[in-house]
Amino acid sequence: MITKKSIRRNFLIQLIFSSASLILIFSSLLYFYIERSIYDDKINELTHYAQNIVNDKSVYQTNEEMFSGSIFSLSVEIIHLKEKNIQTNVYEKTEKKHTQLTIIYPFQTSTNSYLKITKDITPTKQLLNKILRYIFIINIAGFLLVIIYAITLSKMLIVPITTLSKKLSNMNEHLMKPIKTQELPMEFEPLGETINRLISRIQNFVKYQKELFIGTAHELKTPLAVIKLKNQVTLIKKRTPEEYIEALKVTNKTIDEMNIIVSNILNIGRQEGAQLDKPTEVDVIQILKQKADDFKLLAANEQKELKVDLQPDGYMAMLQVSLLNQIIQNFLQNALKFTPKEKSVTLRSRQDDFGLLIEVIDEGCGIDDAVDLFAPFKRQGNKSGVGLGLFLAKSAADALGAKISIKNRTDGVDGTIASLGLNSQLSCIIKKQ
Repeated sequence: MITKKSIRRNFLIQLIFSSASLILIFSSLLYFYIERSIYDDKINELTHYAQNIVNDKSVYQTNEEMFSGSIFSLSVEIIHLKEKNIQTNVYEKTEKKHTQLTIIYPFQTSTNSYLKITKDITPTKQLLNKILRYIFIINIAGFLLVIIYAITLSKMLIVPITTLSKKLSNMNEHLMKPIKTQELPMEFEPLGETINRLISRIQNFVKYQKELFIGTAHELKTPLAVIKLKNQVTLIKKRTPEEYIEALKVTNKTIDEMNIIVSNILNIGRQEGAQLDKPTEVDVIQILKQKADDFKLLAANEQKELKVDLQPDGYMAMLQVSLLNQIIQNFLQNALKFTPKEKSVTLRSRQDDFGLLIEVIDEGCGIDDAVDLFAPFKRQGNKSGVGLGLFLAKSAADALGAKISIKNRTDGVDGTIASLGLNSQLSCIIKKQ
């Protein structure tokens, strides 16, 4: 059984462990510093006693600032050791709950005599034990406060996530509202913006799917009505063979139009399958050059010119090639369809802040800016077509994470500019050798 990971639990454990370790280390260092300071003072005190005795001074002739306590707890004696040149030695001994600190200090090196000064430091030891107990109690209280603080902080950190979860759980395809990113903490704003982009894509998908279903029913209903009406009129009375042939031709033509509609609808299903293809690393500029070579012959056959201006020399990207081909092919087909004879179509690419901008510029009749040409079954101009090409191109661009747009030219020439922006985060530039 796979155990699910909890960010909050991991955060709690790490925060409690790190805080407890910090408290333990700090209190240990504090205690050892206090203990060392007190012992150093006691050792200096005993050393000062020994120096006074060696220098034939009274034990009372000492600097009171160097130590505190009574000198009547001192025990001074002279001992003789066989070993020579023994330096000052300090040791501690505890018997029957009494602790004594002893110093061995050289007295007369010629006779190997040493001063052995012993002081009862039981009160000092008891004081250190009290300090240790107090630090231990403070550590326990601090540890409990750390746990409370960690729980409170973890709840505060997951509040934005909980809020987002509640908002998303209450949404469906009919009630989808963007998240107000200004109400989120600064760290969660990128997540909110990403969710809003996803919501926008879902809204467009639902909108276009509804229009697709309605448009499909309408587009198929019209030719069926034409076929039925034509057959009914033909069957009203006997007709000549030529009239029957003409009726069959009309029926076949209408069926061909229905087949085109059905084929375009099937392309939608094929495109959704292509979106699941594994992205591959390709040179986008090379793909554009291949498409340009293919359409140059078609443009020349229609007495039109295809101009090519591609920069940079190479541009690597991770994407589904079939989706990119579908978008570029639709752009070029529409541009050549609406561009009159003896006119030109331009395919060009440039780098910008977003990534690689691909544009197809024609000299056609332009578009109506009030019409959403990316909706299914939307037609523009007086040319034949089902109206699904740009809808498929928009779906392919969304799958690639690219930006797509179509607008009128602003350079004083009639025509449109169809643009595709590839995100640079999924691509890299090939520099010219």
